[in-house]
Amino acid sequence: MNRIEQLMQNLPDGLDAGIISAPENRRYYTGFSSSAGALFVTREKSYFLTDFRYIEKARQSVRDCEVMEMAELGEQLRTLARRHGVRTCGVEAYTASVRQVERYQQALEDARIDAGTAFQDQIRRQRMVKDAAEIRKIEQAQALTERTFSHILSVIRAGVTEREIALEMEFFMRRQGADGVSFDFIVVSGKNSSLPHGEPTGKTVEEGDFITMDFGALVDGYHSDMTRTIAVGHVDDGQRRVYDTVLRAQRAALTAIQAGMRCSDADRAARAVIDEAGFAGCFGHGLGHGVGVEIHEAPSLSPRSVEVLEPGMVVTVEPGVYLENTYGVRIEDMVVVQEGGCRNLTASPKELIIL
Repeated sequence: MNRIEQLMQNLPDGLDAGIISAPENRRYYTGFSSSAGALFVTREKSYFLTDFRYIEKARQSVRDCEVMEMAELGEQLRTLARRHGVRTCGVEAYTASVRQVERYQQALEDARIDAGTAFQDQIRRQRMVKDAAEIRKIEQAQALTERTFSHILSVIRAGVTEREIALEMEFFMRRQGADGVSFDFIVVSGKNSSLPHGEPTGKTVEEGDFITMDFGALVDGYHSDMTRTIAVGHVDDGQRRVYDTVLRAQRAALTAIQAGMRCSDADRAARAVIDEAGFAGCFGHGLGHGVGVEIHEAPSLSPRSVEVLEPGMVVTVEPGVYLENTYGVRIEDMVVVQEGGCRNLTASPKELIIL
């Protein structure tokens, strides 16, 4: 059963259809990327509508629903809704704008738009658990990411700038065959490494600096995500203590993660190590997040998460310690959740590297 059929069979009670317009959701269900379009899903049949720029390629690529050239979307949706006797239609409640919902309501006329979360929650649940083909694409993206890490170790030295490192990483990754990058790379050094999502600057790397690099590749619509912190020249005892604490925290989480575990408990496994080492309050973000057709997607491994890990979920495990205006350390792997444990998709070394 393909993904669209799964969605058709699992439309929430009370819904006869749903409209999908978010690019990442359209990509997930059709395997086709475009800047414009909509997927109209009913219990009997589904339709992918896209405009003239993409229609030829869509007809060649999309197999699991009828492909239609998008002319007047409102009129087309109204015709399809009447054809299938649609009375109530769901929308992507978390991402659709108020104006978009109003336009859909005006277009459908005879049907009611349900702006509740049930339809998007079903999409979210389906996307959280990856199939074998999705995991292979993520593994391919991760392999490119690890090659990039190995390459950049030969480039980094005192005197290069954060921007130069980030650019070389991106150029290398694309030359190796990546379709793109997962996100704007984070490359921060010295005091800048205390910024969890700092941007590369013109700062030059100095002896004694930590350098935190958070980066990933895009392959056939799927992302990878990895963070490594290395040092240049030397580290002091304080730096080594912080690094060892983060590494122990990550290992504790990797040992604990398994299907059936609450995401908040996975976070707690790492956070307890950091807190007990005297760095309470220095790990201000969640342990991790899902990765797939978006770089950040469900589930969230955070202290407040109520979600439970399931086999096939791909999540990051990325504890960190950030000492304000001093330095920071983060180590991040991606894992596939399994019964009784997890499988690490990240093979790059994590022991402290000093160049």
